[in-house]
Amino acid sequence: MAVTVSWDENAGQPPARVAALRSMRAVDAGNKEEWLALFAANAVVEDPVGPSGFDPAAQGHHGHRGIAAFWDTAIAKVDRFDFTMRDSHACGNEVANVGTITSYLPGGYRVDTDLITVYKVDDDGKILSMRAFWEVERAAATARHV
Repeated sequence: MAVTVSWDENAGQPPARVAALRSMRAVDAGNKEEWLALFAANAVVEDPVGPSGFDPAAQGHHGHRGIAAFWDTAIAKVDRFDFTMRDSHACGNEVANVGTITSYLPGGYRVDTDLITVYKVDDDGKILSMRAFWEVERAAATARHV
C-alpha cells in the first residue's frame, strides 16, 4: 500500500489538499469509518463522474449512507490501492489532483486508473464533494494478471 504525493505534505497546505490526502490515507488503510468521518453530512461522491457500474443513473452518492454504500461496492472489494498523485492545484476551498490509482483486485489482477480528483471542503475542512474524472474503458484496458 502506498500514498505518493508530489507536494511537501509537511508544509502548511490548503484545507482541501489536506482532506484529499486524509481521504487517500484512509482508503489505503482500509478504514471505512475514518474515511466517512472526513465527509460533511450532506456530501456527494461522484466516482467516476457520469454513469458507471457504480452509479448507473449518474446521480452521485449522497450523505454518509450513500457514501458508505459506495465504499462497500467500490472500495471494500479491492485488495489494495496505490495512490500516486503527480500534481495538485488548490484554489479556494477546492483542489484538483492529477495522478494514478492502482487497484489490486482479487484473483491477482491489477488496474491502473489515470484520473483527476476534485475535492471541495467546507470552512471546517469537511469534504462537501469528491468528483473523480476517469474513463472506465481506459482503466479496464490496463487490467492484467500480476
